[in-house]
Amino acid sequence: MHVDFLVVVSDADPVARAVAREWGTLPATGERVDDSPIRELSDGVWLVRRPGRHVHDEGLDARLPEALRSQRPTLVFPSIHRSGRNIHSFTVHPLGNPGTSADLGGRPRTLVPTDPRRMASALRLLHEGAKGLSLSATYEATHHGPALGLPAFFVEIGYGELAEPPSEQVRLLREVIPQISVEPADRVALGVGGGHYAPHFSELTLERRWAFGHLLSRHALESLDGPTARTAFDQTPGAEGVVFARAQDASHSALQGLGPRLRDQDAPRRDVGSSSALTGDVRSASGT
Repeated sequence: MHVDFLVVVSDADPVARAVAREWGTLPATGERVDDSPIRELSDGVWLVRRPGRHVHDEGLDARLPEALRSQRPTLVFPSIHRSGRNIHSFTVHPLGNPGTSADLGGRPRTLVPTDPRRMASALRLLHEGAKGLSLSATYEATHHGPALGLPAFFVEIGYGELAEPPSEQVRLLREVIPQISVEPADRVALGVGGGHYAPHFSELTLERRWAFGHLLSRHALESLDGPTARTAFDQTPGAEGVVFARAQDASHSALQGLGPRLRDQDAPRRDVGSSSALTGDVRSASGT
């Protein structure tokens, strides 16, 4: 069976645990990672539970069964989002450390392959669903581990100082994850500049046919070197060039020669109703 992406549930993460409870015990595929069975969530979507913290699950891709690893599935991590302002929100972000710090897993100046079109799909689906909860959905810039050789991204719930993730946010994430898909019409680019929550690139993805892989914030540019910038571009598969949040960022020496400078309007506008329907196809729970 072809697998498009593998959902990785960290049992140490409250959001991942809550979403997994919503799915129940899914049918087993017969494959395992270490001692954990891999289960089928929906067509082309498998799931595995892991005992430790996801940000430190370095090299998980190398532990997958060869038949699965050879398909190069994307790894999707449901997770808690923490912020200094305790904002309630949904976030989507790629993995890696553009700078010299690796306090939250991964390795310094090491970036993980991205899946721009599935990240765009996740953001759009969360945005549509969050409207009914009076919440927002946004990209975050590239940050933290784990270090992986397969494409990966996090989908997160931020719920501030509450003791547990709110049930309505968990239900939305439960619906969204199996629906993540690829829109071939999306144009792919590296996004550079702007704040950590990448409002410019979030808006472009929601309003236009842009799909971004790595997102290098203005803060990351302060220590960005040429090889890391090249990795960010190369680990954004299908990238046609670079979109900048502001014109002055294009002059950064590390970014020279990566690819064409693209304009916001180089991607057509979207039909904003195209991703509003969430029609889950989660596999029926079983005891196997």
